[in-house]
Amino acid sequence: MEKIFNDTQVAFSLKSDTELDRAYFLFKLIDSQPLVRIGTAVTNFAIKAHLPVEGLIRATVFDHFCGGVNENDCLSVVDKMFTKGVSSVLDYSVEGKEEEAQFDAALEMTLKTIEFAKEKKAIPFAVFKPTGFGRLDLYEKLGAKEPLTASEQSEWDKVVERFDTVCKEAHQKDVALLIDAEESWMQDAADDLVTEMMRKYNKEKAIVFNTLQMYRWDRLDYLEKLHEQAKAEGFYIGMKLVRGAYMEKENTRAEEKGYPSPICVSKEATDINYDASVHYMIEHLDSMAIFAGTHNEESSYKLMELMHQKGIQKNDPRVWFGQLYGMSDNISYNLASNGYNVAKYLPFGPVRDVMPYLIRRAEENTSVAGQTSRELTLIKTERDRRKGK
Repeated sequence: MEKIFNDTQVAFSLKSDTELDRAYFLFKLIDSQPLVRIGTAVTNFAIKAHLPVEGLIRATVFDHFCGGVNENDCLSVVDKMFTKGVSSVLDYSVEGKEEEAQFDAALEMTLKTIEFAKEKKAIPFAVFKPTGFGRLDLYEKLGAKEPLTASEQSEWDKVVERFDTVCKEAHQKDVALLIDAEESWMQDAADDLVTEMMRKYNKEKAIVFNTLQMYRWDRLDYLEKLHEQAKAEGFYIGMKLVRGAYMEKENTRAEEKGYPSPICVSKEATDINYDASVHYMIEHLDSMAIFAGTHNEESSYKLMELMHQKGIQKNDPRVWFGQLYGMSDNISYNLASNGYNVAKYLPFGPVRDVMPYLIRRAEENTSVAGQTSRELTLIKTERDRRKGK
């Protein structure tokens, strides 16, 4: 397989010299764990104390990793990326809400992004987080098979109704819908609910997509069992595969509560698990659709090679590659330049509300060995190329 991800001219073709300099500065900061810890603490304090820091955040980390403060704000970014063949997934990245009114607001925003996706070829997917539609504690209690109180049952019924409303709308408008994965202790209840939506709305093709975090050693087994169920009941599987986003939290909780960690023993084991699951899905593409969410170049090459071996067209609508906005442009833009389906997750929302997402992004980058240094090397290569060095 030809190595295409080193072409920085394609990777950064949309970035001005100023934007490239900002990216270099940001990843330099993120490369330092102490700076990330200090920066996180200072940012949290400034926001809680209502200090006027939004302008600074907006001009630096926010604009690099986010599309805007609202969905309309994102459209210029969406259109710009699509000139290079890179699609967008509008991701309302407001986290940690606990009230019914906030869940209803997230529902309305998701319905709005489905409408955007219906009207705009550059937005092929809509997305939401399960905890955007209901309290994490509620999912956890259900997953643990604990009985709900009458008021909790009423609350859960509303969660189910929100899921059904967006999945029905996505089905009617023929818009694929990604549902993100979260912490393992709430995931069982979310999985059951998403499977119910697949059973209902994936009769003709994959519209509803669940997400598997492959740093969990049990997920390939889960996928195989779901496949058996789908064959028996006659529905298609839509699945986004990612490595995972809550590793430290997962390991800490497992240690504190004295149960085996759900996380693979090593990065290598996670990589093997991820690639094996991609392989399984490609082998069964007649009944599945895959959104391969990865910043890993090797996994991307392996999927490209699999598609080539199987005679699967680069633009087959059942196979998508995905990365986060502000990261791994060398993968996204070079894949698109070579004719593959690729979409960037484009987070948006009020600056203060999106900060938990941004902080998680920075912490993830410091914990993934080599990710930030790879970004820095690529940016430096492109800066040097532009200066004629």
